[in-house]
Amino acid sequence: MSYNILTLNNISEKGLRLLPSSEYSIVEQSNHPDAILLRSYTMHKYAISDSLKAVGRAGAGVNNIPLDKMSNAGVVVFNAPGANSNAVKELVIASMLMACRNLPAGEHFAKNLQGSDEEIHKQVESGKKNFAGFELPNRTLGVVGLGAIGVKIANAAKSLGMNVIGFDPLISIENAWGLNAEVEKAKDLDQVLSESDFITFHVPLVEATKDIINEESLLKMKDNVIILNFSRNGIVNDEAVCKGIEEGKVYSYVCDFPSNLLNSQKGVIALPHLGASTREAEENCAIMVAEQVKDYLENGNIKNSVNLPNIEAPRKGVARITILNKNVPDILGQVSHILGNANVNINQMTNDSRGELAYTLLDVDSTISQDIEMALAGIEGVLRLRVL
Repeated sequence: MSYNILTLNNISEKGLRLLPSSEYSIVEQSNHPDAILLRSYTMHKYAISDSLKAVGRAGAGVNNIPLDKMSNAGVVVFNAPGANSNAVKELVIASMLMACRNLPAGEHFAKNLQGSDEEIHKQVESGKKNFAGFELPNRTLGVVGLGAIGVKIANAAKSLGMNVIGFDPLISIENAWGLNAEVEKAKDLDQVLSESDFITFHVPLVEATKDIINEESLLKMKDNVIILNFSRNGIVNDEAVCKGIEEGKVYSYVCDFPSNLLNSQKGVIALPHLGASTREAEENCAIMVAEQVKDYLENGNIKNSVNLPNIEAPRKGVARITILNKNVPDILGQVSHILGNANVNINQMTNDSRGELAYTLLDVDSTISQDIEMALAGIEGVLRLRVL
């Protein structure tokens, strides 16, 4: 079987090479793709064809993908959590140093000096006092969100001699195991806000995190706090943080989301969305999503989906049936009834649900006729059925 893969952004060749040309056609335009690979392309107005089975986001955030729309169409959405974590970690550490040592302002001052070299040297000596900063050791970094990125940042900050306090009520067991034991676990967000000299955010943009930094939350912070946002635009309220800088509450704000307001505000370092912009991160993300999409198309396995449960099982039997359905009663009962009446034995079954959706892998001991396939697909609540 041949699969049609549509790329909506440039995807690293290291990832695309995992999709052999004998089985996959990689195209930049298609009205009937089996899967889509993308990075930052916004899909909210994208028309979903009946052929589309999977979307692979070569990155972590999926705000550019309409998840509800995809789920209702029976499309599995994958992302690449952790694949760009080192790139973001390095940028956050670099940004803390840029802010506390006033490096951008100092570089701007030096670059605009005029006169002979001797005159420039004199201006440097007389002007450098305006850019005196402070060091990281013994300062406290607050990390909000302890996923793959947050854990790496917390651990790196500890190795630099910083005190680190972290907050994440939903931290996974895997990430908790990877966290330096000396990182203090905050009881709530207010503790992070009140105790930190630096605060960095690594959470998705949802209703609960929108404008999490605002005029009210700024009042809970230390004076001269440095705020870093390499997560999502909208988590920090730009107007509030600019007002905080003007009033002396905020020492610096470093983010990945320039705007007219931020670009005109002294004390803001706004970078052009560089969080995951390294060759290594792009390659890692492309490899991860290509592997996941390939395994789903060929074997029905789901790993790192943002809208379906993760289900993986080695194949056992003559054919594999995958069923993506609404999470309602008696779907599996009807499936078993149809297969039983057709004298089809179930060799292995794996099932799980996530929110309003459920997913099942069925390995059977005989081939599946078109009549059986149509009967299974016709069960009310089934969104997508595939026979592999």
